[in-house]
Amino acid sequence: MKKCSLILLVLIVTGSLQAKTKVVNLRCEYMVQPLGIDVPQPRLSWEIQATKSFIQTGYQIRIASREELVREGNCDWISDKVLSKQNVVPYTGDNALLSHHTYYWNVTVWDQNGRSYRSSIARFETAKMKIADWKGRWISDSRDKFYSPAPMFRKSFQVTKTVKQARMYVSGVGYYKLYIDGKKVGNHILDPGYTHYNKRNLYATYDVGPLLKPGENVLSAVLGNGFFNMQSVAVWNFDAAVWRNRPQMIGELHIEYADGQKQVVVTDSSWRTITGPYLYNSLYSGDTYDARLELEGWRLAGFDDSKWLQTQEVSAPAPILESQVMPAICIKKEIHPVSVKVFSKKLYVFDMGENFSGICQICLKGKAGTRITLKHGELIDSTGRVDQSNISIHFHANENRNPQPKIDSNDHFQTDTYILNGKGVETFMPDFTYHGFQYVEVESSEPITLSTKNLCAFFIHSDVTPVGQFSCSNSLLNKIWKATNQSYLSNLESIPTDCPQREKNGWTADAWLSMDAGLLSFDGIKVYEKWVNDMVDNQQQNGAISGIIPSSEWGFGDGFGPVWTSVLFMVPNTLDRYYGDMTAIRKIYPTCERYLKFAGSYEKDGLIDTGLGDWVYYKTTTSTTFTSSCFYYLQNKLMAQFAVKLGRNATPYLNKAIQLKDAINKRFFDPDLAIYDQGSQTAQSTALYVGIVPDGYEQKVAARLCESVKATNHHLDFGMIGSKCVPAMLTKYGYVEDAYQMISQETTPSWGAWIKGRGMTTLPEVWVINPGVVKDASLNHIFLGDVSAWMNNALAGINFDDQNKGFRHIIIHPHFVKDLSWVKGSYRSVNGLIRSEWEKKGNLVLLKVEIPANTTATVIIGKSFEIGSGRHSFAIDLNR
Repeated sequence: MKKCSLILLVLIVTGSLQAKTKVVNLRCEYMVQPLGIDVPQPRLSWEIQATKSFIQTGYQIRIASREELVREGNCDWISDKVLSKQNVVPYTGDNALLSHHTYYWNVTVWDQNGRSYRSSIARFETAKMKIADWKGRWISDSRDKFYSPAPMFRKSFQVTKTVKQARMYVSGVGYYKLYIDGKKVGNHILDPGYTHYNKRNLYATYDVGPLLKPGENVLSAVLGNGFFNMQSVAVWNFDAAVWRNRPQMIGELHIEYADGQKQVVVTDSSWRTITGPYLYNSLYSGDTYDARLELEGWRLAGFDDSKWLQTQEVSAPAPILESQVMPAICIKKEIHPVSVKVFSKKLYVFDMGENFSGICQICLKGKAGTRITLKHGELIDSTGRVDQSNISIHFHANENRNPQPKIDSNDHFQTDTYILNGKGVETFMPDFTYHGFQYVEVESSEPITLSTKNLCAFFIHSDVTPVGQFSCSNSLLNKIWKATNQSYLSNLESIPTDCPQREKNGWTADAWLSMDAGLLSFDGIKVYEKWVNDMVDNQQQNGAISGIIPSSEWGFGDGFGPVWTSVLFMVPNTLDRYYGDMTAIRKIYPTCERYLKFAGSYEKDGLIDTGLGDWVYYKTTTSTTFTSSCFYYLQNKLMAQFAVKLGRNATPYLNKAIQLKDAINKRFFDPDLAIYDQGSQTAQSTALYVGIVPDGYEQKVAARLCESVKATNHHLDFGMIGSKCVPAMLTKYGYVEDAYQMISQETTPSWGAWIKGRGMTTLPEVWVINPGVVKDASLNHIFLGDVSAWMNNALAGINFDDQNKGFRHIIIHPHFVKDLSWVKGSYRSVNGLIRSEWEKKGNLVLLKVEIPANTTATVIIGKSFEIGSGRHSFAIDLNR
């Protein structure tokens, strides 16, 4: 092991975090002033900004139905003074929260000296606290699931008085687009989030008071298919899903007038329905819209809908309808083309300059009936045309399992179609699909004139809040970090996905392997907690879960193995590590119990030999039995930890973990050579990562790992498992310089080869990119992106303490690698901002650390130093 010779010269506390101690950032269910809360014990949280080292010793929460009652102390509930450092706590009042109700709250905290500090007043609003609160009915039209045109609905109603406030509660599966008097409700797109539609559906709550006007108003909606009614055929068989049905919706508009009177407009058979210009929509292929079929004014008051049909009240698609309390998918960035290649007046190819998940908007003029197609892809061929060969392999456009023909449909992969009405400048943007792309090929049936001004695109993803930053003196690493975030967001579309073009599936291993990188940059707890519900809904009666979640009936059994099924344990455990919140662990525990019983049936000689293993490895393979058994061991080890946390019996899982550890070492470990399996980079690092290495051998195993990296001239030789384990284990055991050399390589195989050699703006799926040869290789995958977590963990040195979850105690352990002159990293934890920055000045390294109030930290720079909250500076002599 390489010994650290750093000598601390100076430790300076350089000042306060804030001019005055404050209790700030009050949130309910990790959201600010949320609407739509429907859990009986919502979690309330806060941060503390302090002038000096501050430790919270107690708190007291007040909740009332009016703001002035909180100030007066005349509250519905006042908690006891709880002696605790916790700043995320559930509502535990005796009175159940009421539906459709606004609650105001604040918190008083006490510091280590007994001084108290009271927050300002925050609010949250409940929605449907129980399913019986719903008065609206699920509605659809009379068509079946094979009918392609999208159903349209409208309902007129009167607003008779001055409106105080109004709320809209709505769900539509697969997707809805809702309007009041022609104005779109909210900024959500592709809403609601994707679920197992026969188990659970989500609804949203909107403040729609500003959209209402005196007199006649109109509610209108168009419904899209999404995964609920998949029209396209692909290998995952969503077109045959057990939940598949014609799109349907449910909604309630609650109006409260200034005089206290209330009015409720609900979905029922009184609504009117028709189909129109929305001819076809599919997530895999795209939207087809015929502007010649538009019904002018149908979303507005005064429109004659007497020839429309009566809607049908239908059964609820699932027994659970709950509030969508995660960030919705939204448009987050407008992107303009960097160039356009003109092949003819009928064919143009636009280069957007970056790869991303999104949709295009085109503005143009032309003759009525002119057919415009927008074909999206990540590559162009030698002639400059869009090449989809790397992403379209699993899509079967020529297969049509629908008994009825599609009406003027477009069943081509990642291709939207617009048919002009010829009435001046027309604008088209698809409503019910999204694509992964950098290039857009626009083809017209008639000559048209286009330039870069005619087309733009929108980057869409779940609207998670940024919480982390990283930068350093090596611009290549900065570009890798940026590309990782671009891929992460491109693959966060109400679930964590593998890629935004070919599949859009929630591949389980992809998600947990990239979770640290994601959470160090974005506040993702609500997306992952929603996905934990999907895991619960996914499990079959025998305990099996599928390799993609959600899934209808595809991907169950033993084909993917414990590396993939570890998602049940890794996601809840990671949420606990980052947020100090065991909600997901409590939710998933029964699912994990059933799964482990199922997994045991696949054991052979005490090990598991099925699964995908170190997927997309470069050259050297690692035994699948080894990797599957290692992660099966980790599952049992984590399950034992869960059991202890929840007061359950951990003994069976501890015993199983011991048996597995012994069996793995007996079969795969050579103690004389200190190698596992054949000594691959993945095998050595995985053994260290999951903790199966016998006591006293860890450093020897790590040394063999480092030797294997040096043997490839500091190039990686692993797949997705190694991408997470190798850099972290090299660093942990003293070989950070070797990890850095590997990560900063610019030749294949490396992250740098993608970025510098190929100009990628996202992370590809494979190390070697051969367009036209590799037919199944997305250029926007996230599962090799843990390298960005390594940057903040190892270089900036920001780490959680596994013994003090939720960054209650922080480990600051930066590594001053030779090639870097400066590093800056930050992470806004649930307690507040953590910052670590260092810069070399001659023989000195100047390190600046910021620790949030109500936490402590250990700074490791050769020696360890315990510090409290505040800003701290260190100077280290590199020559001593």
